[in-house]
Amino acid sequence: MPGRWALGTYLVVAALVAALVRIDVTLPAIGHLGSALVAVVFLYGPVLVAWRRNEDLLDYGFTTEPVARNLRVVAVALAIILPVFLVVYLGFYEIVCATKALRALAPPGTCAGWDGINYETPDLGWTFVEFCAVQIVVVSLPEELFFRGCLHRLLEERFPPARRWLGGGVGLALVLSAAAFALVHLPKNGDPRALATFFPGLLFGWMRSATGSIAPSVAVHAASNIWVRLLDLTFLR
Repeated sequence: MPGRWALGTYLVVAALVAALVRIDVTLPAIGHLGSALVAVVFLYGPVLVAWRRNEDLLDYGFTTEPVARNLRVVAVALAIILPVFLVVYLGFYEIVCATKALRALAPPGTCAGWDGINYETPDLGWTFVEFCAVQIVVVSLPEELFFRGCLHRLLEERFPPARRWLGGGVGLALVLSAAAFALVHLPKNGDPRALATFFPGLLFGWMRSATGSIAPSVAVHAASNIWVRLLDLTFLR
């Protein structure tokens, strides 16, 4: 039964997301309408599933408890991820943008703004603050509540982890939830590079399983997106 709930919920949500991301309308105080509606779907999908299954959002990790463990998990994850991503980011653009045959691997137009490993202090004004808020409220929280809170939990019920590593389940449920997370990113631009989100999906799923909370994955998800934006503002002209 949990497997059917997971599959059915994902198919409905994925279909809605594929349709909504094509709404290219920007409204005052709302921003991109399609993205806002996608966030609503991700938020209310788990609410409806919990209601129909006589459960609570606490069952889907919608809590900051255990606070101490969550903070440790976030601190360790960011201490590893951010420096590693910086090195990979710089290496990627330095190699790809310097090699004509590889430039298609970079997002369109980015190599035109790459001037080697030289940086400018970014202007972090209100626009950046707004971007950070959007990443937390509109992107990370809704996505983590749906994929890690609801979907991953249902999948772990259906496919209990074969083993645990530092408290987090490692098994089919983790792989399936990460794959579902990656696939739902495809319809927006049809860019196969979006499938790379499978790998952070594995980390976020492990965090959810290890702590019982989506708070660490929300924090790391948002921080990672913000870090990418900060690097773009720093190194891409």
